Amino acid sequence: MKNGKIDFVITWVDGNDKEWQEEKSKYQQTDGDDNRVVRYRDFDNLKYWFRAAEKYASWVNKIYFVTWGHVPEWLNTEYSKIKVVNHKDFIPEEYLPTFSSHTIELNLHRIKGLSEKFVYFNDDIFINDFVKPTDFFKNDLPCDDCVETALLPMGDTPQFANITANDIFYINKNFNKRSVLCKNIFKYINLKYGINNLRTICLLPFPKYSLFKNSHICNAYLKSTFNEVWQKEYEVLNNTCLHKFRNSDDVNQYIFRYWQFVTGKFMPRSTRFGKGFELNNNGNGGVISAIRHSKLKCICINDSDTNLNFDEVKSIINNELELKYPEKSKFEK
Repeated sequence: MKNGKIDFVITWVDGNDKEWQEEKSKYQQTDGDDNRVVRYRDFDNLKYWFRAAEKYASWVNKIYFVTWGHVPEWLNTEYSKIKVVNHKDFIPEEYLPTFSSHTIELNLHRIKGLSEKFVYFNDDIFINDFVKPTDFFKNDLPCDDCVETALLPMGDTPQFANITANDIFYINKNFNKRSVLCKNIFKYINLKYGINNLRTICLLPFPKYSLFKNSHICNAYLKSTFNEVWQKEYEVLNNTCLHKFRNSDDVNQYIFRYWQFVTGKFMPRSTRFGKGFELNNNGNGGVISAIRHSKLKCICINDSDTNLNFDEVKSIINNELELKYPEKSKFEK
């Protein structure tokens, strides 16, 4: 690598913070907004995220911990590898306060000191096994699995389906699919994608992109990609950031991921690198097995079910994480 520095960025909100709740209550939800409780409730397992990062990715340069302003009592903010970043530190004033993950994500490149190469995590996305810098970047390019797929209603709300469609609209607006394929065909059809290549192959005859497969895990990004998309599509990014809550008219972080695909600024990575799991009330055997056996390097433990037996499932998942990561990290006091 020309520059070996790789940072991690993780966003977190304490939905139990009274001051945060009071500020949030001042803003009226509008049609198309997504302001459900599941967007903000806390599984209280953040310390395991840091323990996993220390155990499995000790090489990371810095971890930027992005919050509204609240910080867990146990967090060792004096540790040299962590930098606490308030929304006010990097998000333009006209977008604040924000209660939308999209606004936060679209402005990550503005974080002072952040490396050109960084990996973005939601707080429910955990490193699950030993990872190397080359799992995220090769030849100074992000590693990812670029698999085209059909556009279908997806995610946990109609809003999310609209948002992914918005992302791909702006990709088709700016790029010619056939030209992109001619330049980077072996990044689109690659042995590392295995059977998933069939998805892309089936969609080759169509002149426009339908969608790219989203695994809901951590994503490697270049800051320069963020700058380029802001330059090319300022209006939609600006309008998204003006929404106080997630809105069906938004774009999200995936517009940057897709942009890296169509500009060829990525390196193919196995589709088996990680997997997202949706928590439910039926035992959650898949995610428990993934935690115990470390066959996936990255997992998402996603809470999107409004009918989830929250306290019971939270206890089960956190017990598994405690068994796997019993030792305090340097990120804890």
